[in-house]
Amino acid sequence: MTSVATNGATAAIETKAGHGVSAWGHGKCAFADAVRTHVSQTVVGQEVVVERVLIALLTGGHLLLEGVPGIAKTLMVQSVAKAIDLKFARVQFTIDLLPADIVGAEILEQRTGEFRIHKGPVFTNLLLADEINRASPKVQSALLEAMQERRVSIGDTTHDLPAPFLVIATQNPVEQAGTFELPEAQLDRFMLRHRLTYPTPGQEAKVLRRSLELKLKRQGDGAVPMSAFDAISGGARQSIRDLTEAMAKVQSVHVSDVFVRDCVELVGLTRQHPSVELGCSPRAGLALVHASRARAFVHGRDYVIPEDLFALAEDVMLHRMRLSYEALAEGRKGPDVLREILASLT
Repeated sequence: MTSVATNGATAAIETKAGHGVSAWGHGKCAFADAVRTHVSQTVVGQEVVVERVLIALLTGGHLLLEGVPGIAKTLMVQSVAKAIDLKFARVQFTIDLLPADIVGAEILEQRTGEFRIHKGPVFTNLLLADEINRASPKVQSALLEAMQERRVSIGDTTHDLPAPFLVIATQNPVEQAGTFELPEAQLDRFMLRHRLTYPTPGQEAKVLRRSLELKLKRQGDGAVPMSAFDAISGGARQSIRDLTEAMAKVQSVHVSDVFVRDCVELVGLTRQHPSVELGCSPRAGLALVHASRARAFVHGRDYVIPEDLFALAEDVMLHRMRLSYEALAEGRKGPDVLREILASLT
């Protein structure tokens, strides 16, 4: 074993024969490359976001995407859904949405006088919970059982969800009108929470240029202009078997005892920092090691390195931390506190 240090953290990397490069194609991951190529035909830039979606897919973890309207959050998820032959459903969260609109309900058949189960959109492989924080907390909590246990209760019966099952939720910044903060219990169910930013001027120009190339979509004698959603390619999909094989390879990625120790120490430091009122739960450590394995696989490695931990720390941990009132009054920000914690990791 050779110990490698990065920014104060250490991780053991196997250096025996065969571990200097990936066991899956010398720095290439065919599954990840195929999904990236498919998504890039519709979405400009956002490479890090695509990586986070791939990590969620390969680990079965749930992903929360946050950003202002109009930066292709929904388009991104639909593009990924069409890149893989998965059953896909989308729920637009609104203030009047009910839990039964998501999980389903028992319906009385007037003709027979018996109840039948009507399954909601949660019975799918990839569920897009669009603008999840525009629904009431009661509705948001309806997803808790599904996200954690991969099953839902309707009436007196519990139903298993399809495999694989993944929730990718989008939300608008909480300071926008008509939004509700997600409960801590639900935030903790998301393996990753990624914050999207505006594209660069060059990327935005490419978006505009692509929109000018869209044609009309004819409907009978009429027509409507095509949108970016109409331009998503439905061909050359990866199969569920391809995804399953990739998930199996992720399971074989090596995670050293030193890397596990660093994850435990990092999570523990969030509970001891004077500016943090609520530190990370053990679920954060689980998310770190599993997400790091998937990131290593996506980058063509069969072992994790410190870079994986540092690259994922903010997305894994920040939504699980709550600063103290005193820290907020002093104008402290979560990312700054997390960077202090990362710098103190030894």
